[in-house]
Amino acid sequence: MNIRSPVGPVLALLFAGALGALKCNEVALPAPSPERRIYQRIDTHVHLSTSELGRLNSLMKEHDFWHIVNLSGGHPTAELELQLDIAKRHGNITVFAGLAYEQITHLNYGERMARMVRLAHHMGARGIKIPKHLGLGLNGRDGKLIAVDDVGLDPVFRMAGKLGMPVAIHTGDPKTFWDPIDATNERYAELSAHPRWSQFGRNSPSFDELLGQLERRIQRHPNTTFISVHFGNCAEEPKRVAGMLRSYPNLYIDTAARIPEFGRHPPAEMLAFFTEFQDRILYGSDLGVGPGDTPLFLGSSGAEPSTDAERERFFRSSYRYFETADKAFEHPTPIQGDWAISGIDLPPEILEKLYFGNAAKLLKLSK
Repeated sequence: MNIRSPVGPVLALLFAGALGALKCNEVALPAPSPERRIYQRIDTHVHLSTSELGRLNSLMKEHDFWHIVNLSGGHPTAELELQLDIAKRHGNITVFAGLAYEQITHLNYGERMARMVRLAHHMGARGIKIPKHLGLGLNGRDGKLIAVDDVGLDPVFRMAGKLGMPVAIHTGDPKTFWDPIDATNERYAELSAHPRWSQFGRNSPSFDELLGQLERRIQRHPNTTFISVHFGNCAEEPKRVAGMLRSYPNLYIDTAARIPEFGRHPPAEMLAFFTEFQDRILYGSDLGVGPGDTPLFLGSSGAEPSTDAERERFFRSSYRYFETADKAFEHPTPIQGDWAISGIDLPPEILEKLYFGNAAKLLKLSK
């Protein structure tokens, strides 16, 4: 996607990577039973190319999405203006803007970025998306890495809070991305397809250092709503995520691209988690709808283009996890690891909040 900021190459890489997706055995999934309830959904984690509304509409209809949140709005340029115009004409798209990272070379970069946040809000953006570039790849004028909790960025988060714009923030990556890319790594297939995603051998902050930076950022801005994407950026440790949710009432999480990881934990534990935090978990897929014939990005990608069967599994296995008590079935994104997950059979009232109610309330959406 053509995003006019340092985030652009990251998103472009994602969609370029989606040219090869999920090389794994195609499996037939059971059709929903006649009595299965159909839920309308808000997908809070989508990356959308401006040219692909028709493709998006087909996906929304097929998979029961009433509304999507496009996290790839870009910062206030013609790109954001176009994304907002498309959203307005569509009627069921909310756009989150990015930050103007080129301002980082100025002494008062935080204030300058905050003014751009205010402009994005005036244009119609309803939230801010911050990628893992912050903390792992954004350098300041002195050449040093800018931390997630860098005080110079405080004006940005204060402005977001003042304007009521939720901040969807991606910090770090799966833990195994810091391990060697070899057969002992559970994500060997994924990292072999995307070696640039690996942090092994780089002078990068550790997984724990980044999570600490994120927590300090959230703690510092109690009047700003944060959506810690990818299951709180710590799907390997639900108990750690639970601790943060208990500590910070301004914190939400989404489920995007992490069902394989948190889904491997005991179903009873995860049912208890989703029950306790039923008002602060948002359904998200990490679906990428790229330009032209670009294959869909289904939470991750591999060496081969994604197929229709893989797309069907991606969504069906996700819903199966939340809606059934089925045991040991294939998770939505096999390239992320070779293990099975078991469903947590959420009650209808929690499913409604997860799929729809929480996002509708947070983003002030109504049918």
